[in-house]
Amino acid sequence: MRTKRPATTHPAGPGAAVRLSTALLAVCTGACAVLAVGAPPARAADGPGEAFTLTDPRITESSGLAASQVHPGVYWTHNDSDDGPYVYAVDSRGRTVATVTLRGVEPRDVEAVSLGPDGRLYLGDIGDNLGGKWPEVWIYAFAEPAELRDQTVEVTRYKVRYEDGPRDAEALMVHPVTGRAYIASKRQGGGGLYQGPEKLSPTGVNTFRRIGEVSWITDGAFSPDGTRLVLRGYFSAALYRWKDGAPAPLGALTTPFQQQGESVTFSADGRALLYGSEGKGSPVWRAPLDDGQLPDTVKPLPRPTATPTPGAAAPPGGASPDASAPGGSSDGPFDQALGVLFLAAVVGAVLGLRRKKKSD
Repeated sequence: MRTKRPATTHPAGPGAAVRLSTALLAVCTGACAVLAVGAPPARAADGPGEAFTLTDPRITESSGLAASQVHPGVYWTHNDSDDGPYVYAVDSRGRTVATVTLRGVEPRDVEAVSLGPDGRLYLGDIGDNLGGKWPEVWIYAFAEPAELRDQTVEVTRYKVRYEDGPRDAEALMVHPVTGRAYIASKRQGGGGLYQGPEKLSPTGVNTFRRIGEVSWITDGAFSPDGTRLVLRGYFSAALYRWKDGAPAPLGALTTPFQQQGESVTFSADGRALLYGSEGKGSPVWRAPLDDGQLPDTVKPLPRPTATPTPGAAAPPGGASPDASAPGGSSDGPFDQALGVLFLAAVVGAVLGLRRKKKSD
């Protein structure tokens, strides 16, 4: 028979365990606070993910997207078909802040919107759900409103034909430097990239000539400086370098999974792409570009530098401590977290031994 020894002879008994647990909690709390302080604050506006959701119940088939250069944070969009001659301005929360009505226009199948260097928005009534039966399609141009309010605007109408016959198309891109218009046709098995005349004419016919081959395209956009072109389909996208009036492939892009991917545009600063989709209450996704994908005039952002731990003495000359040198320590959040885990393991081992001794 074993004699039960007094609890007072066990300095690591229940009372000590409580004290140790309390100390551990304090250490963990402090370390977590250091981790929170040491981590750079996330900037949702700069990161990937949902940028906003279209909240206007009238916008059910958003088929084009263009970032305003006049109104920061505003994007222009429109419905596909079965809507009137309307273009909507939405803000960075997805709220409609202006509805623009095109005077004298009866749209047939509006598929794209693009901003030109002349400060005008170009609307592409270029869709053809009959598989390329319309002998001609149209582009409408109007000045981007200086004031965001509901209004009716005058429109210039351009008649468009393709040199090789009618096409179904959903992508209209106006170059932001030259002002030249391009259309990418949509066809299973591959379409074509068509170039318009140097300057569109409001009289007569504007013939678009095939200058390249593309895949199944639902929208496209030039970067604000005109050095990049993005073309997207329902589930994929590709980036091109634009030089001397021709595209050079830069590679595939990672695209969000959307209900029906119909639109794409560069952000106003050229640092990201925004992808839109058809459907009521559809989200618009933001995808930042890597440094190697940025337009030529957009410089990579400086890399964040480590923030010194508050209260830590700065080494002579402002140099950072070298963890690999004798006596050096990185003293970063990751190392502090490892310290907390190590302490927890020690405490767990001590408490385990006490429980084992009691059971004996």
